[in-house]
Amino acid sequence: MSTLRILFMGTPDFAVESLKAIYEAGYNLVGVVTMPDKPAGRGQKIRFSPVKEYALEKNLPLFQPEKLKDPSFLKQLQDLQIDLGVVVAFRMLPEVVWNMPKYGTINLHGSLLPQYRGAAPINWAILNGETETGYTVFRLRHEIDTGNLWAQEKLSISPNENAGSVHDRMMIAGAQLLVKSIRDFELGKIDETIQTEEINGMAIQHAPKIFKETCQIIPRFTAPEAHNRIRGLSPYPGAWLVWQNPNGEEMEVKIFASECLSEPSQILPAGSISSDNKSYIHLHLQGGIVSITELQPQGKRKMTTREFLAGHKLESGLMLKDKAGN
Repeated sequence: MSTLRILFMGTPDFAVESLKAIYEAGYNLVGVVTMPDKPAGRGQKIRFSPVKEYALEKNLPLFQPEKLKDPSFLKQLQDLQIDLGVVVAFRMLPEVVWNMPKYGTINLHGSLLPQYRGAAPINWAILNGETETGYTVFRLRHEIDTGNLWAQEKLSISPNENAGSVHDRMMIAGAQLLVKSIRDFELGKIDETIQTEEINGMAIQHAPKIFKETCQIIPRFTAPEAHNRIRGLSPYPGAWLVWQNPNGEEMEVKIFASECLSEPSQILPAGSISSDNKSYIHLHLQGGIVSITELQPQGKRKMTTREFLAGHKLESGLMLKDKAGN
């Protein structure tokens, strides 16, 4: 068993795979830090984070501070005599925490840094139509996602793949790269690389937090842009649109899956919506048609287009509306 004393910090399922990989590789996990418990769902029942559930299952020392700068929490960390901190899908750390371990703290990030620094790298790579992304292990420093690189691997994105699928593949592959990086560090085989601020003379793309207005499908989008928006935000938080019938009545709908058709089945103005009221709903946009295949009307469950049309009849003259005035 390795003598390296590791502190792991993470919260969601994406982090659990890395925690599991480190644990199963035999590393000495002296502590696991995750978010405090919080109520969730209609019943507001207290729900543990996925990382907490795994830590409890394996009887790992667990910490859930409300504030990461709390003196009592910092004292607990100091007492652990940490060699290396490992962060996967956690909140921003104060320097007093990430700089405490003997050898600093490393992070697994869901892009090929320096590309797509920020909170939502998988989503933005797909939103921008990338055919390739990747994942990076790097050392934390003051500026977000800018520290020295330890290791990177590429990951392809297929034309109709959504963020959920890329997330799940990256979760597993990234965990293995993280363990390999820790092992290489122990062997003195890590050659840290300084990140650049541009690639091939061009500015890097960023991946900021996603807000509701980012998720709206609007008439000025091209068909590929709308399709990328849908798959880049599926299954969460979900792209959405508002369609309006000729008398002004509106409906807000979330879209979770689509197909991009390059050849229009009929010539209609950009922003038009057509349907046979049986099997398809088409968004007519510049450059082609987006065929909706899975959707969720406001206040209803997620369903296929066929299921939706079995209970809803769409009028002719339906138009896509820009609710936010973009």
